[in-house]
Amino acid sequence: MSEIKFSSLDQPLFGGTIKGDLVEYLDFVADRFVPVLAGRPLSVWRILRGQDPFMQKNVPKYTPSFVKTVEVWAEASHRQIKYALCDDKQTLMWFANQRAVEYHVPLFLGDHQTHMVLDIDPPEGSGFDVVVASAFLIREALAQAGLEGAVKTSGAKGVHIFVPLSHHDPDDVAAATRALAARAEKLNPEIATTAYIRAERGGKVFLDSTRAWGATVVAAYSPRLREGLPISFPVPWESLADVSPADFTVRTRFDGDPWTSLMPAQQTLPDDLIAEGHGIPVARVVAMHEGKRRKNQRSSEK
Repeated sequence: MSEIKFSSLDQPLFGGTIKGDLVEYLDFVADRFVPVLAGRPLSVWRILRGQDPFMQKNVPKYTPSFVKTVEVWAEASHRQIKYALCDDKQTLMWFANQRAVEYHVPLFLGDHQTHMVLDIDPPEGSGFDVVVASAFLIREALAQAGLEGAVKTSGAKGVHIFVPLSHHDPDDVAAATRALAARAEKLNPEIATTAYIRAERGGKVFLDSTRAWGATVVAAYSPRLREGLPISFPVPWESLADVSPADFTVRTRFDGDPWTSLMPAQQTLPDDLIAEGHGIPVARVVAMHEGKRRKNQRSSEK
Protein backbone atom coordinates (compact mmCIF):
# COMPACT_ATOMS: atom_id res chain seq x y z
CA MET A 1 0.00 0.00 0.00
CA SER A 2 1.39 3.37 -1.05
CA GLU A 3 1.72 5.95 1.70
CA ILE A 4 -0.16 9.17 1.01
CA LYS A 5 1.93 12.27 1.63
CA PHE A 6 -0.48 14.93 2.85
CA SER A 7 0.32 18.51 1.94
CA SER A 8 -0.72 22.00 3.03
CA LEU A 9 -2.86 20.81 5.94
CA ASP A 10 -2.90 24.31 7.45
CA GLN A 11 -4.24 26.02 4.32
CA PRO A 12 -7.75 27.53 4.48
CA LEU A 13 -10.32 25.24 2.90
CA PHE A 14 -13.86 26.61 3.10
CA GLY A 15 -16.15 28.35 5.56
CA GLY A 16 -13.63 28.88 8.34
CA THR A 17 -12.01 25.45 8.10
CA ILE A 18 -8.57 24.28 7.00
CA LYS A 19 -7.61 21.27 4.93
CA GLY A 20 -6.43 19.49 8.06
CA ASP A 21 -9.98 19.56 9.45
CA LEU A 22 -11.22 17.64 6.41
CA VAL A 23 -8.36 15.12 6.48
CA GLU A 24 -8.74 14.46 10.22
CA TYR A 25 -12.49 13.97 9.92
CA LEU A 26 -12.28 11.57 6.94
CA ASP A 27 -9.59 9.59 8.74
CA PHE A 28 -11.84 9.38 11.81
CA VAL A 29 -14.99 8.34 9.92
CA ALA A 30 -13.41 6.13 7.25
CA ASP A 31 -14.51 2.77 8.67
CA ARG A 32 -18.14 3.98 8.64
CA PHE A 33 -17.95 6.08 5.48
CA VAL A 34 -16.20 3.73 3.05
CA PRO A 35 -18.97 1.07 3.21
CA VAL A 36 -21.50 3.75 2.20
CA LEU A 37 -19.39 4.64 -0.86
CA ALA A 38 -17.98 1.25 -1.85
CA GLY A 39 -18.95 -0.14 -5.24
CA ARG A 40 -20.78 3.01 -6.33
CA PRO A 41 -19.42 5.37 -9.05
CA LEU A 42 -18.29 8.43 -7.13
CA SER A 43 -18.78 12.11 -7.93
CA VAL A 44 -17.02 14.62 -5.68
CA TRP A 45 -17.06 18.37 -5.16
CA ARG A 46 -13.49 19.63 -4.87
CA ILE A 47 -12.21 23.07 -3.94
CA LEU A 48 -8.71 23.99 -4.97
CA ARG A 49 -6.89 26.93 -3.46
CA GLY A 50 -7.98 30.18 -5.04
CA GLN A 51 -10.64 28.52 -7.22
CA ASP A 52 -14.38 28.06 -7.12
CA PRO A 53 -15.68 24.59 -6.13
CA PHE A 54 -16.20 22.17 -9.02
CA MET A 55 -17.73 18.72 -9.41
CA GLN A 56 -15.39 15.96 -10.57
CA LYS A 57 -16.77 12.80 -12.15
CA ASN A 58 -14.01 11.71 -14.53
CA VAL A 59 -10.91 10.75 -12.58
CA PRO A 60 -7.90 12.93 -13.46
CA LYS A 61 -4.93 11.52 -15.38
CA TYR A 62 -2.73 11.64 -12.28
CA THR A 63 -5.04 9.32 -10.30
CA PRO A 64 -2.88 6.64 -8.62
CA SER A 65 -3.16 3.02 -9.70
CA PHE A 66 -4.60 1.88 -6.36
CA VAL A 67 -7.83 3.80 -7.06
CA LYS A 68 -10.34 1.43 -8.62
CA THR A 69 -12.40 2.85 -11.49
CA VAL A 70 -15.44 1.96 -13.56
CA GLU A 71 -16.58 3.35 -16.90
CA VAL A 72 -20.22 4.42 -17.21
CA TRP A 73 -21.98 5.72 -20.29
CA ALA A 74 -23.37 9.23 -19.73
CA GLU A 75 -26.49 9.68 -21.83
CA ALA A 76 -26.57 13.46 -21.32
CA SER A 77 -23.06 14.06 -22.68
CA HIS A 78 -22.95 10.96 -24.94
CA ARG A 79 -19.60 9.72 -23.68
CA GLN A 80 -17.98 7.26 -21.33
CA ILE A 81 -17.10 8.65 -17.91
CA LYS A 82 -14.41 7.00 -15.82
CA TYR A 83 -15.57 7.17 -12.22
CA ALA A 84 -13.61 6.30 -9.11
CA LEU A 85 -14.81 3.59 -6.75
CA CYS A 86 -13.98 4.48 -3.16
CA ASP A 87 -13.65 0.90 -1.93
CA ASP A 88 -11.00 1.41 0.75
CA LYS A 89 -9.60 3.94 3.19
CA GLN A 90 -6.50 4.61 1.10
CA THR A 91 -8.68 5.86 -1.76
CA LEU A 92 -10.74 8.01 0.60
CA MET A 93 -7.64 9.61 2.06
CA TRP A 94 -6.27 10.28 -1.42
CA PHE A 95 -9.49 12.15 -2.17
CA ALA A 96 -9.10 14.04 1.12
CA ASN A 97 -5.61 15.13 0.04
CA GLN A 98 -7.15 16.27 -3.26
CA ARG A 99 -9.46 18.56 -1.26
CA ALA A 100 -12.56 16.58 -2.21
CA VAL A 101 -15.19 17.78 0.25
CA GLU A 102 -18.54 16.36 -0.90
CA TYR A 103 -19.16 12.71 -1.86
CA HIS A 104 -22.17 11.85 -4.05
CA VAL A 105 -23.16 8.33 -5.06
CA PRO A 106 -25.96 6.73 -7.11
CA LEU A 107 -28.68 4.64 -5.51
CA PHE A 108 -27.59 1.58 -7.48
CA LEU A 109 -25.07 -1.05 -6.42
CA GLY A 110 -24.44 -3.01 -9.59
CA ASP A 111 -27.91 -3.53 -11.11
CA HIS A 112 -29.74 -3.34 -7.78
CA GLN A 113 -31.35 -0.09 -6.63
CA THR A 114 -30.63 -0.42 -2.94
CA HIS A 115 -32.80 2.40 -1.61
CA MET A 116 -35.78 4.56 -2.35
CA VAL A 117 -35.01 8.17 -1.37
CA LEU A 118 -37.19 11.17 -0.66
CA ASP A 119 -35.45 14.53 -0.44
CA ILE A 120 -37.12 17.24 1.66
CA ASP A 121 -36.18 20.70 0.42
CA PRO A 122 -37.41 23.73 2.40
CA PRO A 123 -38.16 27.13 0.85
CA GLU A 124 -35.66 29.95 1.17
CA GLY A 125 -35.63 31.51 4.60
CA SER A 126 -37.66 28.85 6.38
CA GLY A 127 -36.66 27.20 9.63
CA PHE A 128 -35.75 23.57 10.16
CA ASP A 129 -39.05 23.01 11.99
CA VAL A 130 -40.99 22.86 8.70
CA VAL A 131 -38.47 20.31 7.40
CA VAL A 132 -39.06 18.16 10.47
CA ALA A 133 -42.83 18.44 10.12
CA SER A 134 -42.60 17.43 6.45
CA ALA A 135 -40.30 14.53 7.26
CA PHE A 136 -42.91 13.19 9.64
CA LEU A 137 -45.51 13.41 6.87
CA ILE A 138 -43.27 11.13 4.81
CA ARG A 139 -42.84 8.83 7.79
CA GLU A 140 -46.61 8.63 8.26
CA ALA A 141 -47.16 7.88 4.56
CA LEU A 142 -44.49 5.16 4.77
CA ALA A 143 -46.12 3.63 7.84
CA GLN A 144 -49.52 3.58 6.14
CA ALA A 145 -47.89 1.65 3.28
CA GLY A 146 -46.25 -0.79 5.72
CA LEU A 147 -42.79 0.67 5.16
CA GLU A 148 -40.18 2.40 7.27
CA GLY A 149 -37.08 4.45 6.55
CA ALA A 150 -34.03 6.08 8.10
CA VAL A 151 -33.49 9.84 8.09
CA LYS A 152 -30.34 11.92 7.85
CA THR A 153 -29.67 15.62 7.57
CA SER A 154 -28.61 16.61 4.07
CA GLY A 155 -25.83 18.73 5.51
CA ALA A 156 -27.49 21.74 3.88
CA LYS A 157 -31.06 22.81 4.71
CA GLY A 158 -33.10 19.63 4.38
CA VAL A 159 -33.18 15.93 5.13
CA HIS A 160 -33.07 12.69 3.16
CA ILE A 161 -35.26 9.69 3.97
CA PHE A 162 -33.88 6.32 2.82
CA VAL A 163 -35.97 3.16 2.48
CA PRO A 164 -33.84 0.03 1.88
CA LEU A 165 -35.29 -2.18 -0.84
CA SER A 166 -35.36 -5.75 -2.03
CA HIS A 167 -34.98 -6.17 -5.80
CA HIS A 168 -37.43 -4.05 -7.80
CA ASP A 169 -37.65 -2.71 -11.32
CA PRO A 170 -36.22 0.86 -11.23
CA ASP A 171 -39.35 2.22 -12.95
CA ASP A 172 -41.46 0.72 -10.17
CA VAL A 173 -39.22 2.30 -7.52
CA ALA A 174 -39.53 5.68 -9.20
CA ALA A 175 -43.30 5.27 -9.36
CA ALA A 176 -43.56 4.29 -5.69
CA THR A 177 -41.46 7.32 -4.74
CA ARG A 178 -43.86 9.62 -6.58
CA ALA A 179 -46.85 7.97 -4.90
CA LEU A 180 -45.35 8.31 -1.43
CA ALA A 181 -44.62 11.98 -1.94
CA ALA A 182 -48.17 12.55 -3.20
CA ARG A 183 -49.65 10.72 -0.19
CA ALA A 184 -47.51 12.76 2.21
CA GLU A 185 -48.56 16.00 0.52
CA LYS A 186 -52.24 15.09 1.00
CA LEU A 187 -51.65 14.61 4.74
CA ASN A 188 -50.89 18.33 5.09
CA PRO A 189 -50.98 20.38 1.86
CA GLU A 190 -50.63 23.55 3.92
CA ILE A 191 -46.91 22.96 4.48
CA ALA A 192 -45.81 20.43 1.84
CA THR A 193 -45.95 20.25 -1.94
CA THR A 194 -44.80 17.99 -4.76
CA ALA A 195 -44.71 20.90 -7.25
CA TYR A 196 -41.45 20.53 -9.17
CA ILE A 197 -41.49 24.08 -10.58
CA ARG A 198 -40.23 26.37 -7.83
CA ALA A 199 -42.58 29.22 -8.71
CA GLU A 200 -45.56 26.94 -8.09
CA ARG A 201 -44.59 25.85 -4.57
CA GLY A 202 -46.13 28.82 -2.78
CA GLY A 203 -43.48 28.93 -0.06
CA LYS A 204 -44.08 25.31 0.94
CA VAL A 205 -41.59 22.52 1.60
CA PHE A 206 -40.81 20.53 -1.55
CA LEU A 207 -41.18 16.76 -1.26
CA ASP A 208 -38.73 15.77 -3.98
CA SER A 209 -39.48 12.38 -5.48
CA THR A 210 -37.02 12.68 -8.39
CA ARG A 211 -34.12 10.78 -6.79
CA ALA A 212 -34.56 7.88 -9.19
CA TRP A 213 -32.85 6.06 -12.05
CA GLY A 214 -29.39 7.62 -12.47
CA ALA A 215 -29.78 10.30 -9.80
CA THR A 216 -27.15 10.66 -7.10
CA VAL A 217 -27.45 11.73 -3.48
CA VAL A 218 -24.91 13.03 -1.01
CA ALA A 219 -23.72 10.07 1.04
CA ALA A 220 -24.28 9.69 4.77
CA TYR A 221 -21.30 11.12 6.70
CA SER A 222 -20.21 13.27 3.73
CA PRO A 223 -19.11 16.85 4.46
CA ARG A 224 -20.85 19.65 2.56
CA LEU A 225 -19.47 22.85 1.06
CA ARG A 226 -21.21 25.09 3.55
CA GLU A 227 -20.04 27.36 6.35
CA GLY A 228 -18.10 25.26 8.88
CA LEU A 229 -18.27 22.12 6.67
CA PRO A 230 -21.41 20.47 8.09
CA ILE A 231 -21.84 16.75 7.46
CA SER A 232 -24.83 14.73 6.29
CA PHE A 233 -25.61 12.94 9.52
CA PRO A 234 -28.03 10.13 10.55
CA VAL A 235 -30.53 11.09 13.24
CA PRO A 236 -33.01 8.92 15.16
CA TRP A 237 -36.59 9.89 14.34
CA GLU A 238 -37.28 10.68 17.97
CA SER A 239 -34.40 13.20 18.01
CA LEU A 240 -35.05 14.92 14.69
CA ALA A 241 -37.01 17.82 16.17
CA ASP A 242 -34.18 18.58 18.60
CA VAL A 243 -31.33 19.03 16.10
CA SER A 244 -30.20 21.41 13.39
CA PRO A 245 -28.13 20.44 10.32
CA ALA A 246 -25.41 22.81 11.57
CA ASP A 247 -25.02 20.69 14.74
CA PHE A 248 -22.93 18.13 12.82
CA THR A 249 -19.66 19.24 11.24
CA VAL A 250 -16.24 17.85 10.33
CA ARG A 251 -15.23 18.62 13.91
CA THR A 252 -17.99 16.34 15.29
CA ARG A 253 -16.87 13.06 16.84
CA PHE A 254 -19.31 10.24 17.56
CA ASP A 255 -19.42 6.59 18.58
CA GLY A 256 -20.61 3.66 16.51
CA ASP A 257 -22.17 3.65 13.07
CA PRO A 258 -25.59 5.31 13.40
CA TRP A 259 -26.39 5.03 9.68
CA THR A 260 -26.11 1.25 9.81
CA SER A 261 -27.80 0.89 13.19
CA LEU A 262 -30.75 3.14 12.27
CA MET A 263 -31.34 1.60 8.82
CA PRO A 264 -34.31 -0.82 8.67
CA ALA A 265 -34.10 -4.16 6.86
CA GLN A 266 -34.76 -4.42 3.12
CA GLN A 267 -38.43 -4.08 2.24
CA THR A 268 -40.77 -4.93 -0.63
CA LEU A 269 -42.82 -2.13 -2.12
CA PRO A 270 -46.60 -2.70 -2.04
CA ASP A 271 -48.24 -3.31 -5.41
CA ASP A 272 -50.88 -0.62 -4.85
CA LEU A 273 -48.22 1.99 -4.16
CA ILE A 274 -46.40 1.12 -7.37
CA ALA A 275 -49.62 1.14 -9.40
CA GLU A 276 -50.63 4.52 -7.95
CA GLY A 277 -47.25 5.99 -8.80
CA HIS A 278 -47.39 4.84 -12.41
CA GLY A 279 -50.45 7.04 -12.76
CA ILE A 280 -48.51 10.13 -11.59
CA PRO A 281 -46.53 11.97 -14.30
CA VAL A 282 -42.76 12.25 -13.87
CA ALA A 283 -42.10 15.70 -12.39
CA ARG A 284 -39.12 16.58 -14.58
CA VAL A 285 -41.03 15.66 -17.75
CA VAL A 286 -44.00 17.76 -16.70
CA ALA A 287 -41.67 20.69 -15.94
CA MET A 288 -39.93 20.33 -19.30
CA HIS A 289 -43.23 20.43 -21.21
CA GLU A 290 -44.44 23.36 -19.11
CA GLY A 291 -41.21 25.22 -19.86
CA LYS A 292 -41.68 24.68 -23.58
CA ARG A 293 -45.31 25.79 -23.35
CA ARG A 294 -44.36 29.02 -21.59
CA LYS A 295 -41.57 29.69 -24.06
CA ASN A 296 -43.95 29.23 -27.00
CA GLN A 297 -46.50 31.45 -25.30
CA ARG A 298 -43.92 34.23 -24.84
CA SER A 299 -42.86 33.91 -28.48
CA SER A 300 -46.46 34.20 -29.68
CA GLU A 301 -47.01 37.31 -27.58
CA LYS A 302 -44.10 39.20 -29.14
